Amino acid sequence: MSLSEKSTGNPDIPPRARILVAAKQLFYARGIRAVSVDEIAAAARTNKMTLYRHFQSKDLLIAEYLRTLAAESDDVWNEIARAHPGDPSAQLRAWVTLIGGHLGKSGGRGCALANAAIELPDADHPARAVIEGHKTHQRDQLMRLCREAGYRRPERLADEIFLLLEGARVNLQSVGAGGPGARFPELICALMKSHADDRF
Repeated sequence: MSLSEKSTGNPDIPPRARILVAAKQLFYARGIRAVSVDEIAAAARTNKMTLYRHFQSKDLLIAEYLRTLAAESDDVWNEIARAHPGDPSAQLRAWVTLIGGHLGKSGGRGCALANAAIELPDADHPARAVIEGHKTHQRDQLMRLCREAGYRRPERLADEIFLLLEGARVNLQSVGAGGPGARFPELICALMKSHADDRF
């Protein structure tokens, strides 16, 4: 069972971890701006003084919440690499299948980092660097796999995959499973097939 699935009131979980779990659940479900520090502290079974002892401000808590999500994404890439060692094409396919499964789950609110970018337009906000770093890293991972899989234009293919994913997430939020966002795996497979003749 992951930490997020455990009770935030479990005394065996340190306060800092409980605060992050509560922030993760509340921020994703309701939006960053809509959730107060008081609500996070209450959900974590602690108080504002303890929260501010671990996070000097709500903005720094937001940044750490997003940093935690980015690290979870990195873990997924690492798991895929371990499952398909030395096979970048299989890693790409596994990633598409995994993402397609996540997109198909009901009740999702899309990408938490993309949602945060909309809520936090200030370029100086500490979370902005986390968001931009994560999105750049995700694109770089796709470009690396496309290159290692032998595509002649890995940057273009990676950008097309990346933008289809971003668009699918938004589309699923706006129109639901009846929209084209639900066809993400199918569209990506067709896209990769269209690039197949352009490989080494």
